[in-house]
Amino acid sequence: MHIKYPVELSAEEREELMTLTRAGKVSVRKLKRAQVLLMADRRRHTDEQIRAALSMGASTIYRIRKQLVEEGLEATLNEKARPGGARLLDANMEATLVAVACSKPPAGRARWTMQLLADRLVVLTDLDTVSADTVRRRLGEKKIKPWQKKMWCIPAFDANFVAHMEDVLDLYAEEHDPKRPVVCFDEAMKQLVEETRVPIPAAPGRPERIDYEYKRNGTANIFLFLDRLRGWRHAKPTSTKGNADFAECMRDLVDVHYPDADVIRVVMDNLGTHRPGALYAALPPAEARRILRKLEFHYTPKHASWLNMVEIEIGTMNRQCLDRRIPDHKTLTAELQAWEHERNQEAATIDWMFDVDAARRKLARAYPLNQSESQR
Repeated sequence: MHIKYPVELSAEEREELMTLTRAGKVSVRKLKRAQVLLMADRRRHTDEQIRAALSMGASTIYRIRKQLVEEGLEATLNEKARPGGARLLDANMEATLVAVACSKPPAGRARWTMQLLADRLVVLTDLDTVSADTVRRRLGEKKIKPWQKKMWCIPAFDANFVAHMEDVLDLYAEEHDPKRPVVCFDEAMKQLVEETRVPIPAAPGRPERIDYEYKRNGTANIFLFLDRLRGWRHAKPTSTKGNADFAECMRDLVDVHYPDADVIRVVMDNLGTHRPGALYAALPPAEARRILRKLEFHYTPKHASWLNMVEIEIGTMNRQCLDRRIPDHKTLTAELQAWEHERNQEAATIDWMFDVDAARRKLARAYPLNQSESQR
Protein backbone atom coordinates (compact mmCIF):
# COMPACT_ATOMS: atom_id res chain seq x y z
CA MET A 1 0.00 0.00 0.00
CA HIS A 2 1.32 3.43 -0.96
CA ILE A 3 1.93 5.67 2.07
CA LYS A 4 2.51 9.35 1.64
CA TYR A 5 5.30 10.59 3.91
CA PRO A 6 6.85 7.20 4.76
CA VAL A 7 9.06 7.02 7.87
CA GLU A 8 12.61 5.80 7.28
CA LEU A 9 14.85 6.43 10.29
CA SER A 10 18.62 6.32 10.22
CA ALA A 11 20.45 4.12 12.74
CA GLU A 12 21.38 7.21 14.78
CA GLU A 13 17.78 8.49 14.79
CA ARG A 14 16.45 5.09 15.79
CA GLU A 15 18.93 4.86 18.66
CA GLU A 16 18.01 8.37 19.82
CA LEU A 17 14.32 7.47 19.90
CA MET A 18 14.95 4.18 21.70
CA THR A 19 16.97 6.00 24.35
CA LEU A 20 14.24 8.60 24.73
CA THR A 21 11.48 6.01 25.24
CA ARG A 22 13.55 4.18 27.85
CA ALA A 23 14.41 7.32 29.82
CA GLY A 24 10.93 7.86 31.23
CA LYS A 25 11.66 11.53 32.02
CA VAL A 26 10.13 13.29 29.01
CA SER A 27 6.70 14.75 28.39
CA VAL A 28 3.91 12.41 27.38
CA ARG A 29 3.53 14.30 24.10
CA LYS A 30 7.18 13.82 23.16
CA LEU A 31 7.16 10.18 24.25
CA LYS A 32 4.09 9.41 22.15
CA ARG A 33 5.66 10.99 19.07
CA ALA A 34 8.81 8.92 19.53
CA GLN A 35 6.71 5.75 19.83
CA VAL A 36 4.79 6.59 16.63
CA LEU A 37 7.99 7.09 14.67
CA LEU A 38 9.53 3.84 15.91
CA MET A 39 6.41 1.84 15.06
CA ALA A 40 6.03 3.50 11.65
CA ASP A 41 9.71 3.09 10.73
CA ARG A 42 10.02 1.20 7.40
CA ARG A 43 6.31 0.27 7.63
CA ARG A 44 6.79 -2.11 10.56
CA HIS A 45 3.26 -1.29 11.67
CA THR A 46 0.27 0.16 9.86
CA ASP A 47 -1.39 3.38 10.95
CA GLU A 48 -4.34 1.35 12.22
CA GLN A 49 -2.05 -0.79 14.39
CA ILE A 50 -0.33 2.33 15.74
CA ARG A 51 -3.68 3.96 16.47
CA ALA A 52 -4.88 0.91 18.39
CA ALA A 53 -1.64 0.49 20.33
CA LEU A 54 -1.17 4.13 21.32
CA SER A 55 -4.82 5.30 21.44
CA MET A 56 -4.18 8.08 18.94
CA GLY A 57 -6.21 9.50 16.09
CA ALA A 58 -5.33 8.65 12.50
CA SER A 59 -4.93 12.34 11.64
CA THR A 60 -2.36 12.78 14.44
CA ILE A 61 -0.28 9.86 13.17
CA TYR A 62 -0.44 11.25 9.61
CA ARG A 63 0.67 14.70 10.82
CA ILE A 64 3.66 13.23 12.70
CA ARG A 65 4.86 11.34 9.60
CA LYS A 66 4.42 14.44 7.46
CA GLN A 67 6.34 16.65 9.87
CA LEU A 68 9.24 14.19 10.04
CA VAL A 69 9.60 14.21 6.25
CA GLU A 70 9.22 17.97 5.87
CA GLU A 71 10.90 19.35 9.01
CA GLY A 72 13.13 16.63 10.48
CA LEU A 73 13.29 14.65 13.70
CA GLU A 74 14.05 17.50 16.12
CA ALA A 75 11.07 19.61 15.01
CA THR A 76 8.78 16.56 15.08
CA LEU A 77 9.68 15.57 18.63
CA ASN A 78 9.46 19.09 20.01
CA GLU A 79 6.33 20.31 18.26
CA LYS A 80 4.26 22.44 20.58
CA ALA A 81 0.50 22.31 20.79
CA ARG A 82 -1.01 23.86 17.69
CA PRO A 83 -2.40 27.34 18.44
CA GLY A 84 -5.82 28.37 17.37
CA GLY A 85 -6.93 25.23 15.53
CA ALA A 86 -10.60 24.34 15.59
CA ARG A 87 -11.50 22.08 18.49
CA LEU A 88 -12.82 18.67 17.58
CA LEU A 89 -15.37 18.72 20.40
CA ASP A 90 -17.93 21.52 20.54
CA ALA A 91 -19.58 22.70 23.76
CA ASN A 92 -22.38 20.11 23.61
CA MET A 93 -19.92 17.27 22.98
CA GLU A 94 -17.75 18.41 25.90
CA ALA A 95 -20.81 18.53 28.14
CA THR A 96 -21.66 14.97 27.08
CA LEU A 97 -18.10 13.86 27.80
CA VAL A 98 -18.19 15.38 31.29
CA ALA A 99 -21.53 13.76 32.06
CA VAL A 100 -20.27 10.34 30.97
CA ALA A 101 -16.96 10.70 32.82
CA CYS A 102 -18.84 11.50 36.04
CA SER A 103 -21.27 8.60 35.65
CA LYS A 104 -21.02 4.98 36.72
CA PRO A 105 -18.62 2.97 34.50
CA PRO A 106 -19.94 0.17 32.23
CA ALA A 107 -20.78 -3.24 33.67
CA GLY A 108 -17.66 -5.27 34.28
CA ARG A 109 -15.42 -2.21 34.57
CA ALA A 110 -14.12 -0.72 37.82
CA ARG A 111 -13.59 2.74 36.30
CA TRP A 112 -13.66 4.69 33.05
CA THR A 113 -10.53 4.74 30.89
CA MET A 114 -9.74 7.34 28.24
CA GLN A 115 -10.40 4.83 25.46
CA LEU A 116 -13.72 3.74 26.97
CA LEU A 117 -14.79 7.36 27.16
CA ALA A 118 -13.68 8.01 23.58
CA ASP A 119 -15.66 5.00 22.32
CA ARG A 120 -18.76 6.04 24.27
CA LEU A 121 -18.51 9.60 22.95
CA VAL A 122 -18.54 8.29 19.38
CA VAL A 123 -21.74 6.37 20.15
CA LEU A 124 -23.46 9.38 21.75
CA THR A 125 -22.46 12.07 19.20
CA ASP A 126 -22.05 12.57 15.46
CA LEU A 127 -18.28 12.03 15.62
CA ASP A 128 -16.81 9.34 13.40
CA THR A 129 -13.77 8.98 15.64
CA VAL A 130 -12.12 10.66 18.60
CA SER A 131 -8.79 9.81 20.17
CA ALA A 132 -8.13 9.04 23.81
CA ASP A 133 -5.66 11.95 23.82
CA THR A 134 -8.41 14.37 22.88
CA VAL A 135 -10.57 13.03 25.70
CA ARG A 136 -7.68 13.31 28.14
CA ARG A 137 -6.97 16.94 27.18
CA ARG A 138 -10.60 18.01 27.46
CA LEU A 139 -11.01 16.37 30.86
CA GLY A 140 -7.68 17.81 31.99
CA GLU A 141 -8.94 21.31 31.22
CA LYS A 142 -11.92 20.68 33.50
CA LYS A 143 -9.81 18.94 36.18
CA ILE A 144 -11.80 15.71 35.94
CA LYS A 145 -9.97 12.44 36.66
CA PRO A 146 -12.47 9.58 36.26
CA TRP A 147 -9.83 6.97 37.08
CA GLN A 148 -9.46 8.34 40.62
CA LYS A 149 -11.62 7.67 43.66
CA LYS A 150 -11.23 9.07 47.15
CA MET A 151 -12.25 7.33 50.34
CA TRP A 152 -14.29 9.82 52.31
CA CYS A 153 -16.51 9.94 55.38
CA ILE A 154 -19.88 11.24 54.25
CA PRO A 155 -21.73 12.39 57.40
CA ALA A 156 -25.48 12.67 57.71
CA PHE A 157 -25.97 16.35 58.48
CA ASP A 158 -28.87 16.85 60.88
CA ALA A 159 -29.64 18.40 64.27
CA ASN A 160 -27.90 15.56 66.12
CA PHE A 161 -24.73 16.09 64.08
CA VAL A 162 -24.73 19.79 64.91
CA ALA A 163 -25.44 19.20 68.61
CA HIS A 164 -22.56 16.74 69.06
CA MET A 165 -20.18 18.86 66.99
CA GLU A 166 -20.81 22.07 68.93
CA ASP A 167 -20.65 20.21 72.24
CA VAL A 168 -17.16 18.93 71.43
CA LEU A 169 -15.99 22.26 70.01
CA ASP A 170 -17.16 24.09 73.15
CA LEU A 171 -15.04 21.72 75.25
CA TYR A 172 -11.99 22.45 73.12
CA ALA A 173 -12.50 26.22 73.57
CA GLU A 174 -12.35 26.06 77.40
CA GLU A 175 -9.29 27.07 79.41
CA HIS A 176 -7.26 24.36 81.11
CA ASP A 177 -8.84 23.26 84.40
CA PRO A 178 -6.96 20.50 86.30
CA LYS A 179 -10.16 19.69 88.20
CA ARG A 180 -12.17 19.26 84.99
CA PRO A 181 -9.72 18.07 82.32
CA VAL A 182 -10.73 17.27 78.74
CA VAL A 183 -9.20 14.00 77.53
CA CYS A 184 -9.58 12.71 73.96
CA PHE A 185 -9.64 8.93 73.66
CA ASP A 186 -9.48 6.43 70.79
CA GLU A 187 -7.76 3.25 69.68
CA ALA A 188 -5.58 2.13 66.80
CA MET A 189 -4.41 -1.23 65.46
CA LYS A 190 -0.84 -2.38 64.84
CA GLN A 191 0.06 -5.59 63.01
CA LEU A 192 2.98 -7.34 64.68
CA VAL A 193 5.58 -8.41 62.12
CA GLU A 194 8.84 -10.26 62.75
CA GLU A 195 11.88 -10.28 60.48
CA THR A 196 12.82 -13.70 59.09
CA ARG A 197 16.31 -12.52 58.09
CA VAL A 198 18.62 -10.05 59.78
CA PRO A 199 18.44 -6.68 57.97
CA ILE A 200 21.62 -5.32 56.39
CA PRO A 201 22.53 -2.01 58.08
CA ALA A 202 22.76 1.20 56.11
CA ALA A 203 26.14 2.32 54.83
CA PRO A 204 27.42 5.38 52.94
CA GLY A 205 25.64 5.41 49.60
CA ARG A 206 23.43 2.44 50.50
CA PRO A 207 20.14 2.43 52.46
CA GLU A 208 19.25 -0.23 55.01
CA ARG A 209 18.10 -3.43 53.34
CA ILE A 210 15.13 -5.37 54.69
CA ASP A 211 14.07 -8.70 53.26
CA TYR A 212 10.58 -8.68 51.76
CA GLU A 213 9.72 -11.89 53.62
CA TYR A 214 8.32 -11.56 57.13
CA LYS A 215 6.41 -13.48 59.79
CA ARG A 216 3.05 -12.27 61.07
CA ASN A 217 2.61 -12.45 64.84
CA GLY A 218 -0.97 -11.29 65.13
CA THR A 219 -2.18 -7.80 65.92
CA ALA A 220 -2.20 -5.46 68.90
CA ASN A 221 -4.66 -2.78 69.91
CA ILE A 222 -3.37 0.58 71.18
CA PHE A 223 -5.57 2.80 73.34
CA LEU A 224 -4.42 6.41 73.21
CA PHE A 225 -5.31 9.21 75.66
CA LEU A 226 -4.61 12.86 74.85
CA ASP A 227 -4.92 15.94 77.07
CA ARG A 228 -4.01 18.69 74.63
CA LEU A 229 -3.97 21.59 77.10
CA ARG A 230 -1.70 19.68 79.46
CA GLY A 231 0.53 18.44 76.63
CA TRP A 232 0.10 14.86 77.86
CA ARG A 233 -0.66 11.58 76.16
CA HIS A 234 -0.60 7.92 77.18
CA ALA A 235 -0.48 4.86 74.88
CA LYS A 236 -1.71 1.57 76.30
CA PRO A 237 -1.22 -1.55 74.11
CA THR A 238 -3.60 -4.47 74.63
CA SER A 239 -4.39 -7.73 72.89
CA THR A 240 -8.11 -6.93 72.55
CA LYS A 241 -10.43 -3.92 72.68
CA GLY A 242 -13.58 -5.27 74.29
CA ASN A 243 -15.67 -4.06 77.21
CA ALA A 244 -13.12 -5.20 79.79
CA ASP A 245 -10.29 -3.32 78.04
CA PHE A 246 -12.35 -0.13 77.80
CA ALA A 247 -13.37 -0.42 81.45
CA GLU A 248 -9.74 -0.78 82.54
CA CYS A 249 -8.80 2.29 80.51
CA MET A 250 -11.49 4.34 82.23
CA ARG A 251 -10.40 3.04 85.65
CA ASP A 252 -6.78 4.03 84.85
CA LEU A 253 -7.99 7.47 83.80
CA VAL A 254 -9.79 7.99 87.12
CA ASP A 255 -7.40 6.29 89.56
CA VAL A 256 -3.96 6.62 87.98
CA HIS A 257 -3.84 9.57 85.59
CA TYR A 258 -6.33 12.03 87.18
CA PRO A 259 -6.92 10.97 90.81
CA ASP A 260 -7.45 14.57 91.98
CA ALA A 261 -9.91 15.62 89.26
CA ASP A 262 -13.54 16.28 90.15
CA VAL A 263 -14.78 15.16 86.74
CA ILE A 264 -12.98 14.06 83.57
CA ARG A 265 -14.62 15.02 80.25
CA VAL A 266 -13.81 12.24 77.77
CA VAL A 267 -14.17 12.91 74.03
CA MET A 268 -14.54 9.78 71.88
CA ASP A 269 -16.35 8.31 68.89
CA ASN A 270 -19.43 6.11 68.77
CA LEU A 271 -17.80 2.68 68.89
CA GLY A 272 -20.07 0.11 70.55
CA THR A 273 -17.79 -0.39 73.56
CA HIS A 274 -17.53 3.35 74.25
CA ARG A 275 -20.57 3.32 76.50
CA PRO A 276 -21.19 3.43 80.26
CA GLY A 277 -22.70 -0.03 79.96
CA ALA A 278 -19.27 -1.44 79.07
CA LEU A 279 -18.14 -0.79 82.65
CA TYR A 280 -21.14 -2.64 84.06
CA ALA A 281 -20.45 -5.52 81.67
CA ALA A 282 -16.87 -5.85 82.95
CA LEU A 283 -16.88 -4.67 86.58
CA PRO A 284 -18.96 -5.11 89.73
CA PRO A 285 -21.83 -2.57 89.83
CA ALA A 286 -20.39 -0.58 92.74
CA GLU A 287 -17.02 -0.26 91.03
CA ALA A 288 -18.58 0.70 87.70
CA ARG A 289 -20.69 3.39 89.38
CA ARG A 290 -17.69 4.75 91.34
CA ILE A 291 -15.73 5.25 88.12
CA LEU A 292 -18.62 6.67 86.14
CA ARG A 293 -19.33 9.30 88.81
CA LYS A 294 -16.04 10.94 87.82
CA LEU A 295 -16.52 10.61 84.05
CA GLU A 296 -18.51 12.66 81.58
CA PHE A 297 -18.66 11.23 78.04
CA HIS A 298 -18.87 13.52 75.01
CA TYR A 299 -19.31 11.87 71.60
CA THR A 300 -18.25 13.17 68.21
CA PRO A 301 -20.96 13.06 65.53
CA LYS A 302 -21.27 9.78 63.64
CA HIS A 303 -18.91 9.68 60.64
CA ALA A 304 -17.06 12.72 62.01
CA SER A 305 -14.37 11.21 64.20
CA TRP A 306 -11.98 13.80 62.70
CA LEU A 307 -13.41 16.10 65.39
CA ASN A 308 -11.58 13.98 67.94
CA MET A 309 -8.12 15.54 68.36
CA VAL A 310 -6.58 12.22 69.35
CA GLU A 311 -6.91 11.19 65.68
CA ILE A 312 -4.15 13.70 64.92
CA GLU A 313 -1.99 12.26 67.69
CA ILE A 314 -2.56 8.73 66.37
CA GLY A 315 -1.23 9.90 63.01
CA THR A 316 1.86 11.32 64.73
CA MET A 317 2.34 8.06 66.66
CA ASN A 318 2.11 6.03 63.47
CA ARG A 319 4.68 8.20 61.67
CA GLN A 320 7.16 8.67 64.49
CA CYS A 321 7.00 5.30 66.24
CA LEU A 322 5.05 2.58 64.46
CA ASP A 323 6.13 2.97 60.83
CA ARG A 324 8.33 -0.17 60.91
CA ARG A 325 8.21 -3.87 61.69
CA ILE A 326 7.58 -4.58 65.38
CA PRO A 327 7.70 -8.28 66.29
CA ASP A 328 5.81 -8.65 69.60
CA HIS A 329 3.86 -7.00 72.42
CA LYS A 330 6.94 -6.58 74.60
CA THR A 331 8.80 -4.60 71.95
CA LEU A 332 5.68 -2.62 71.10
CA THR A 333 5.17 -1.64 74.74
CA ALA A 334 8.79 -0.55 75.17
CA GLU A 335 8.79 1.51 71.97
CA LEU A 336 5.49 3.20 72.80
CA GLN A 337 6.74 4.09 76.27
CA ALA A 338 9.85 5.70 74.81
CA TRP A 339 7.81 7.66 72.27
CA GLU A 340 5.25 8.71 74.89
CA HIS A 341 7.96 9.86 77.33
CA GLU A 342 9.67 12.03 74.70
CA ARG A 343 6.40 13.64 73.58
CA ASN A 344 5.33 14.33 77.16
CA GLN A 345 8.75 15.79 78.04
CA GLU A 346 8.28 18.21 75.16
CA ALA A 347 4.69 18.89 76.27
CA ALA A 348 3.82 18.51 72.58
CA THR A 349 0.35 19.77 71.82
CA ILE A 350 -2.07 20.43 68.96
CA ASP A 351 -2.91 23.90 67.65
CA TRP A 352 -6.66 23.40 67.16
CA MET A 353 -8.14 26.24 65.07
CA PHE A 354 -11.67 24.97 64.40
CA ASP A 355 -14.28 26.43 66.78
CA VAL A 356 -18.06 26.90 66.86
CA ASP A 357 -17.94 30.16 64.88
CA ALA A 358 -15.82 28.51 62.18
CA ALA A 359 -18.19 25.54 62.08
CA ARG A 360 -21.19 27.80 61.54
CA ARG A 361 -19.40 29.53 58.68
CA LYS A 362 -17.79 26.56 56.96
CA LEU A 363 -20.43 23.91 57.63
CA ALA A 364 -23.49 26.10 57.28
CA ARG A 365 -25.22 23.40 55.22
CA ALA A 366 -25.09 21.09 58.26
CA TYR A 367 -27.50 23.29 60.20
CA PRO A 368 -31.14 22.25 59.70
CA LEU A 369 -32.49 25.82 59.80
CA ASN A 370 -30.06 26.89 57.07
CA GLN A 371 -31.11 23.89 54.99
CA SER A 372 -34.81 24.74 55.26
CA GLU A 373 -34.20 28.40 54.41
CA SER A 374 -32.15 27.49 51.34
CA GLN A 375 -35.00 25.32 50.06
CA ARG A 376 -37.58 28.13 50.18
